[in-house]
Amino acid sequence: MRAAVIFMLVWLAGFLNPAQAAPQVVASIKPVHSLVASVTRGVSEPRLLIPAGASPHTYSLRPSDVAALHDAGLVVWIGGNAETLLAPTIASLADTPVLELGRIEDMALLPARRGGAWEKRGHAHDHDGDHGQGPEHAEQAMDTHLWLDPDNARAILEAVAERLAALDPGNAERYRANAAAAGERLDALEARLEQRLAPVRERPFIVFHDAYHYFEAHFGLNGVGSIMVSPDQPPGARRMLEMREAIRERGAVCVFREPQFRPGLVDTLVEGTDARVGTLDPLGADLPAGPDAYFRLLDRLGDALADCLLGENHQNG
Repeated sequence: MRAAVIFMLVWLAGFLNPAQAAPQVVASIKPVHSLVASVTRGVSEPRLLIPAGASPHTYSLRPSDVAALHDAGLVVWIGGNAETLLAPTIASLADTPVLELGRIEDMALLPARRGGAWEKRGHAHDHDGDHGQGPEHAEQAMDTHLWLDPDNARAILEAVAERLAALDPGNAERYRANAAAAGERLDALEARLEQRLAPVRERPFIVFHDAYHYFEAHFGLNGVGSIMVSPDQPPGARRMLEMREAIRERGAVCVFREPQFRPGLVDTLVEGTDARVGTLDPLGADLPAGPDAYFRLLDRLGDALADCLLGENHQNG
């Protein structure tokens, strides 16, 4: 009887001791959360900080969010230039490990582009300039939508696995094996996307805001401009006139809206032109959070671009 009681006390102590548990990971946005969940699969489930439909530029943390950040075993985020309102709280996490993806050594970074019509391709897709410069790249000039480059996703998987392996050596091999499996899945997806997008690489298009630079550059696509600098800065009359000119002068085949914003702006822009209307979503707002979300996000981006640019199943506005 006494032995049974001692066994029970030892078991409870191990169960209640947080040092025995895998680190609780908090990830800022859904695509990052998905890659983290791919690494922690079978060990733990990460917490998604910014809910679906909320903008990482404007989301205000709730008290429960702040508590989760302070209690986390690891916080994974893009960085302060992308998730502005998170920066002060994350800076205050004196004892919480933080992985800032914009500063990963192998992260390939692209410069932010201005809104409106862009330079002709060759300038906008210059890989010999700022691309691949890593964390020393000036943060203010960085395009923060870095997760849309599959090579960057591989870097994220590896960095998360190695950080967790250091924090939780008992599960180190599981983290690394999960990252490798997710990388193989990414290889297969990338091959499908290359094949799907090959016929439309030369076809020009305009996006709602400049969120797709990494995807365009990786797959060699021909984006020629964005309506808005960011979703939080509505375009004026001059910008709208500029973009209508760009549709005609650059022969834009499609103009892409985003589901979180009213479609009227894009419909007005394409009225009287031959441009078709499609929809792109850089965050996968309506996708269920979890390990599959990132892969479904990229797959859907590729399909949406190819369908509209080929004239298949496109929206009429």
